[in-house]
Amino acid sequence: MSRFHALLVLVLGCICTNVHGQVGASATATKTAAEAERTLHEKDQVLLDAFAPGDRKVWEAALAPNAVYVDENGEVMQRDRFLKQLTPLPAGSSGHIKIDSYRLTLDGDIAIVIHTDAEEENYHGQLLNARYLTTETWKQNDGDWKLLCVHAYAVLRDPPEVSLSAGDLDGYAGRYTAGDLVYVIRREDDHLVGGREGKQAVRLSAEVRDVLFVKGQPRSRKVFERGPSGRVIGFRDRREGVDVVWKRVGGSAE
Repeated sequence: MSRFHALLVLVLGCICTNVHGQVGASATATKTAAEAERTLHEKDQVLLDAFAPGDRKVWEAALAPNAVYVDENGEVMQRDRFLKQLTPLPAGSSGHIKIDSYRLTLDGDIAIVIHTDAEEENYHGQLLNARYLTTETWKQNDGDWKLLCVHAYAVLRDPPEVSLSAGDLDGYAGRYTAGDLVYVIRREDDHLVGGREGKQAVRLSAEVRDVLFVKGQPRSRKVFERGPSGRVIGFRDRREGVDVVWKRVGGSAE
């Protein structure tokens, strides 16, 4: 074999070895991430199952000593405080939370998890439903996974829509101002549309009389106010308890 051929064989051998090593490492990483996802998915479902009976032992075993839990109301709780408030559902209530989707990102001994959960609760004979989006940080120590942080978020939904009479709908139509802003509401057949002047109007739906909303924007409501005569005089554009006040302009004064 010539020197050139010997060198070529050596180079090709190194390339094949390097490629094989990279493929092997990738397969190992994928396998490790898949194993972690299966393990933590099972652990998370067990933790969710523990809510209804208030099973603290399950959570005690999973939480790290310095764990933090942020609930769907935005309350931040250290480990001991969270465990203390974990009690069984009251009499007349029963329920179950099931994981709908699960996604894990693995970085060394840290796993970031995002899962969506569906809750069904029987509340004194009435069936209630809720959805949650939960993010978690898990850390592996000596093969054992512990929860460092949980943040549960209640997924908001549009409320049911009710029908209003033509007279009620006409009562909201008009121009409203908030500082230098103008909002215009008008009736189109059996419903209302509204929007900032000069911009595209969107359909307004009624949750109840004097409370309107835009589908797909469950954080906001338009709460209408009436004067002594019963005429609409303005509305409060309310988002999570904070109002932008709009006053009706034009028409007869109250």
